[in-house]
Amino acid sequence: MLRLVVGLLLVAASTAFAQVPSAQQELSVEDLVRALTPPQASSTRSLRNLKVEPAKVDLVINFDFNSARILESSRPQLERLATVMKLEQMRTLRFQVEGHTDAKGTAQYNQTLSEKRAAAVVNFLTQEGVAGVRLDSVGRGFNELLNKDDPTAAANRRVRIVTLVQ
Repeated sequence: MLRLVVGLLLVAASTAFAQVPSAQQELSVEDLVRALTPPQASSTRSLRNLKVEPAKVDLVINFDFNSARILESSRPQLERLATVMKLEQMRTLRFQVEGHTDAKGTAQYNQTLSEKRAAAVVNFLTQEGVAGVRLDSVGRGFNELLNKDDPTAAANRRVRIVTLVQ
C-alpha cells in the first residue's frame, strides 16, 4: 500500500513539474552568445540577394498576472542575458527587446502590456550595467504568436531579444 501511495505521489509530482519551465529550458551564457551573435557576412556575389535573418532568441520571462513586474524566477535568465550583453565581443552590438503576449484580451490591452513588459526588461538590463543606448524596446502584442495553433498558449507570452544590424 505504501508503495502505491509513493508511486502515485511521484506521478503527480512529475506531472506538476512538467508544466513548469525547467532549468534545461533556460539558456546558458554560451547559448545566449551563439543565439545573439550576428551571422558573418558572405563575400560570395551569388548570395547578394540572400536575406539573412537577424540573430534573435525568445526567452520565457515571467511577469505578475496583468502586470509588467518581473517575477523573481526570471531574474537568473535576465542576469545571464545582461552578462552576455556586457561581454567584450558583444559590446558594439545593439539589441531590440520585444514584448509578446498571448491572444487573451483585446489587441489594445495586449499591445500596451507588451510595451510595458519590454520596457521593464530594458530597465532591468540597464540596472545590471548594460548601456541603455544599446537597447530599444517595442511591444508586439499578440501580432507574432509563437504558437499559432494555440493563441492563448504560455509560449506566446515571451520576450524576444533581436540583435540589430549596425
